[in-house]
This record gives sequence, C-alpha cells and structure tokens, in this order.
Amino acid sequence: MPTLPVEKMRQLERRFAEIEARMSAGPDADTYVRLASEYAELQPVVAKIRDYERTGKELADLKQMMGDRGTDREMRAMAEMEYPEVEERLGNLEADMQILLLPKDAADERSAIVEIRAGTGGSEAALFAGDLFRMYERYASARGWSVEVLSASEGEVGGFKEIIATISGRGVFSRLKFESGVHRVQRVPETESGGRIHTSAATVAVLPEAEDIDIEVRPEDIRIDTMRSSGAGGQHVNTTDSAVRITHLPTGIVVTSSEKSQHQNRARAMQVLKARLYDMERQRADSERSAARKSQVGSGDRSERIRTYNFPQGRVTDHRINLTLYKLDRMMLGEIDEVVDALIADYQAGQLAALAEQV
Repeated sequence: MPTLPVEKMRQLERRFAEIEARMSAGPDADTYVRLASEYAELQPVVAKIRDYERTGKELADLKQMMGDRGTDREMRAMAEMEYPEVEERLGNLEADMQILLLPKDAADERSAIVEIRAGTGGSEAALFAGDLFRMYERYASARGWSVEVLSASEGEVGGFKEIIATISGRGVFSRLKFESGVHRVQRVPETESGGRIHTSAATVAVLPEAEDIDIEVRPEDIRIDTMRSSGAGGQHVNTTDSAVRITHLPTGIVVTSSEKSQHQNRARAMQVLKARLYDMERQRADSERSAARKSQVGSGDRSERIRTYNFPQGRVTDHRINLTLYKLDRMMLGEIDEVVDALIADYQAGQLAALAEQV
C-alpha cells in the first residue's frame, strides 16, 4: 500500500483554514455558497487527517514511554497494554485516509440524468425497464433525492420503451455511475402459459448533469423542431402539440422532450443534450488516460452486460465483480446499497493498486 501523501494532507489543511477565514469575513452570497460547498466537502477529510495525526502522536508517546528506562514500571505496563490498540486504530485511520485522498471524479457530487431503454425481449423488456426505473426511484427517495421525469415512452402492456429522468441531490452520480450498462432479466412473463423462463434486457445510462461552464452549445450548432407528441399516455406522458426535438449538428445527437409546455420542453431537451455532450467529452478524456481506465469497474462500455436479475431463483449477479446476492425482492424495492458499495470498493481497490504501481 502506498504511503500517505503528507504534502497533499498539508495542502488540504491549509485550504480548509483559508476557507474558514474567508467565510468568517462575510463574503457576498454567491461566494459564501461556493465556499460552503467546498467546506462541506473538505470537512470530513480534514477531520480524518487531524484524527490520524493525533493518533500518530499518541502512538509515538507510548513508544517513547515504553523505551524510556526512567518511566515508572506501572506506567510502562499501561503503555504496553495500550500500544496494540492505538497501533491498530492508526492502521485503520491510514486505510481510511488512503481512500479519502484518492483522486476524485470531478462529477461525483453532481446530480445525474438516468436514461433507461428497453432492449431485446419486446414487451417483457419494456416491463423490466419500468421495474428498473421504479428501483432507482425508490432508492432515490430513501436517500432524500428528488426524481423528475424528463420524457417517457410507455410500452404496449406497461413499463417503458424509454424513460429519461433527472435524479437531483448531493453525490447522486458517485452512487449511480456504475449502473450504466446492460441489465438482463430472467423470469416467467405473466403472459407465458407454459411457465417458460424468458430472457430480456434493458440498457441504463447514467450521465452527470452538466453545468453551463462545462458545455457551451452554440445556437448555430443545433436545429430545433416542434412536433405533435405521440404515445400511450399515462402518468409520465402528457399529449401535447408542442413536443420539441433538438438535433446537435456536429455530433448528430438527437434529444426529444414531450412534456407540458414548449418552453419547458426546450429547457429539458437542452438539459439532456448538455449532459450527453459532457459525458461524451468525459468518455474521450477517459479513453486518453488508458492507464486510469484499468482501475475502473468494467470497461465503461454501455453495451457491456453488467448484471443479471434471475426472478425464479431470487438472485442478482453483478458480473463485473462476481457478486451474487439472493435479495432480488429487496433490491427491486430500492435496497441496492450493498451492490453499490461493493462496486465502489472494487473501483477504489483498483485505484490503490494503480497508485502502488507508480510508487
């Protein structure tokens, strides 16, 4: 395991103290909000650094007491008894610090746009896409995040051929970014009289929400068409004469929105377009950093099959980390933290291994 970057720790402590001083000086509202966000991000890291430093000093003091012939016998015995516990605590803090000081994904703290599309399997795939959307919706609700559907196309017997939604809250992208890929389902459809298990799939794409400073869309680079919305209707689809389709001419990306007013549709379609362009730029940058890609969970390819949901056996398997859980019913109710935590841990282990190779 690589040693802790002491200079980086000092820099973080100095930056934290600088932010505290600037916030106390009473800056304008916009500056205060920006500083408060950085303060909240740094606070747990600096607290851990200080705990690590205190524990390190405590261990050094105990070691000195144990090696000092002038130390009272009873005090030396007490130091020898405390030493293993403090040493273990320092080791645990060092492991925590290794994780906290790993290079951060700049988009981790952002909200996300989640796109779910039915794949192979016809109506059953659309039903499964609906199940996946409700799974993420419940997960978001449990974490205090808000969900807003941007556009939806319902399946013929329920579910969705496609549904796009924003999930807003702190750290949404960091928790959901490894959900991108092909999700496969194995179950007996309600319409199947012979009891045969069918396999179908849905694709999920999780994009960090773009900010205006990330992506500039020039007016001459887009074509905006208005059209009549079509679809089965339902709670997520409102028929309108003012659906909007935006085509980004340089990339060929097409985004549509068919909810409520034309003005609102345009804003929502632009939101999705910017997220897709931002994601495209991130993917390009990632592919250039080929060494860093090795430490990521999976390849990041959205055509990759990442997970299988086997309903007859109540089993969920994440193929990237060979994790199998017999908790399918709980997961479909939104309890996906166990899988999410395992994916994040595997990713962090890959980052630590990459850092160790560089030392």
